[in-house]
Amino acid sequence: MVTLKDISESCKVSVATVSKALNGQSDVGEETSRRIRKVASELGYLPNASARALKTNRSHSIGVLFVDKTGTGLRHEYFSGILDSLKVEAESRGYDITFISNSIGRNTMSYAGHARYRRFDGVIIASADFKDPQVLELVDSAIPLVVLDYVFDSRTAVVSDNVSGMEELTEYIIAQGHRRIAFIHGEDTTVTQKRLASFIKTCAMHGISIPDGFIRQALYHDPKSSGLATRELLGLAEKPTCIIYPDDFSYIGGMNEIEKHGLNVPGDISVAGYDGILLSKVLRPRLTTFEQNAEEIGKTAAAKLIENIENPKTYIPETVSVKGHLIEGESVKALSL
Repeated sequence: MVTLKDISESCKVSVATVSKALNGQSDVGEETSRRIRKVASELGYLPNASARALKTNRSHSIGVLFVDKTGTGLRHEYFSGILDSLKVEAESRGYDITFISNSIGRNTMSYAGHARYRRFDGVIIASADFKDPQVLELVDSAIPLVVLDYVFDSRTAVVSDNVSGMEELTEYIIAQGHRRIAFIHGEDTTVTQKRLASFIKTCAMHGISIPDGFIRQALYHDPKSSGLATRELLGLAEKPTCIIYPDDFSYIGGMNEIEKHGLNVPGDISVAGYDGILLSKVLRPRLTTFEQNAEEIGKTAAAKLIENIENPKTYIPETVSVKGHLIEGESVKALSL
């Protein structure tokens, strides 16, 4: 096993200088630090995690809470993109990530208890029921924490800009000549509330009234519930000319229902999704959707949490809004104005 002494002998510097260089301390010259890191890498040096934890009083480990109602887990493409980016950023800064649960073997414990048991330096809540007492206990704890797509007082939140995202998507559909636009949204969350309010406001700005029954509730990432909502919309006496779905994956249920009714997209009815996952690009016709910047969300969340961990006395919680962009697919037909 390669030691600091081995590196010091190879570089002809003191062990203290090697230690400082590998820990990024500024009192070692950049050229010397670069040479020491290069030699350490060539020799295959790996720091002792236990020794480092004792010295820094940190585990260099981050907990991630991801609770998905639909049971999709890491197959959820939007969240998997966030988590992958989060992992890459954390590891580049010397931190590992581990998922939080409320059970260890046969023992049950709260999320906060698990975080303390694993000695996590900080926690990222990626997806959860934010009214769950266990989640609130974690938020109220002294553990450094970043939340995705939900805002708590005195906690950093990294949120996708759902207001401007839905506005841009709705504006595009209206620009194509649509006036009878239906919106199938997900369960009642702050994300849903922002998207729904933005949709209604954007329609109102153009003098478009939303008929009764044109707003339907389903579940995120659940094609079945979106399929049932689509069936209800297609059963109306005055059908919508365009349907916005909760997310790209949920549109699969709507697509199947539209086909059952013998209708064609976009010839007979237009559709749009939300998220911009790979699926939207491989469907034919290509789905018009709003792509959320999953990579930037994950990277920012990791960076903000590590900043909180390493600078607790000067860190100021904030809400960071991450913008996405519209993908003009082929699923929204231009109507005659």
